[in-house]
Amino acid sequence: MTTIIPLAEIDPALVEDLLDAAFGKKRTERTAYKVREGMDMLEGLSVAAVDMAENELLGSLQCWPVALTDPEEKKHPMIMVGPVAVYPDCQQQGVGQALMKGLLKELQAGESLPLVMIGDPAYYDRFFGFSPERTGGWTLPGPWEPERLLVRAPGDAPLPEKGKLGPWTS
Repeated sequence: MTTIIPLAEIDPALVEDLLDAAFGKKRTERTAYKVREGMDMLEGLSVAAVDMAENELLGSLQCWPVALTDPEEKKHPMIMVGPVAVYPDCQQQGVGQALMKGLLKELQAGESLPLVMIGDPAYYDRFFGFSPERTGGWTLPGPWEPERLLVRAPGDAPLPEKGKLGPWTS
């Protein structure tokens, strides 16, 4: 049975092993790592999926403070979701969905900053309301596929049309 718990309760070495298994040893070279470079994970929103009966880590979801800097250099705070990692032998079993639902359960309705991620638009839009529709004028500090840059925010939330996504620094 999959149980969602705070990621802070998991040994960081186990999380690193999971991330390596899910994304490979060169994962830190990905653009998403540059977007959140130097930031500490948001512990209150980062979760782990565990099999309590087997005392085994199945997956993790981390959240990070980031900002979209608009052309006038104004920073718009956001929460970057990811990586969403599931051990390969546990994929296609609902673990990733449980992680996302665990995150969304932690957020207060209508009070969250926009959530941004790099992911599969068909999956994350269908199940969780993430879309590339409002990110077309955004850039990242590295290569990315524009259709995979997704945001989840209320339709009336003011989001800049243009800007560069990067670490949240004051």
